[in-house]
Amino acid sequence: MAHGADTRREARKRYVFERQALPTIEIGLGVSEATLRRWKREAAAQGDDWDVARSANTIAGEGLDKLVTEVVQDYVVLHQATIEDLRNAGNMAAGDKAKILASLADSFNKTVNAAGRVSPKISELGVAMDVLKRLGDFVGRDYPQLAPSLLEMLEPFGQHLAEVYGR
Repeated sequence: MAHGADTRREARKRYVFERQALPTIEIGLGVSEATLRRWKREAAAQGDDWDVARSANTIAGEGLDKLVTEVVQDYVVLHQATIEDLRNAGNMAAGDKAKILASLADSFNKTVNAAGRVSPKISELGVAMDVLKRLGDFVGRDYPQLAPSLLEMLEPFGQHLAEVYGR
């Protein structure tokens, strides 16, 4: 089925400005996902990359901090899914699991560091959370009698820090 230029423009608008996923656009406009992907490829070949336009619109409209936060959140979800896959991989050798874990740790550190360079608020929140974790470890090791009181305060204070640092 042939679609007109208006439908193509509407698809681009929904993708770029409304941040709709291609399957959602497919349902809303009655255009197959394969056609939408082809339109994206053709537009990119002509210098109109829908993904670049989408990112630029997000940065301009919602701010870089929000975009970086979303990227880090997406990474963490994938990271956790990989960890879960490792837990369930009973037939995998321990050495192979260790290599994957080391690679994940390196990837996580690089992702968080890069995000912190781009978005200082995320970096500040990361440092604050690290300090809280270290305080909890210190109290648990050296002042175990105070640990229950500290634990009672840490979770709500961690939420407070997230609010302060704009998460």
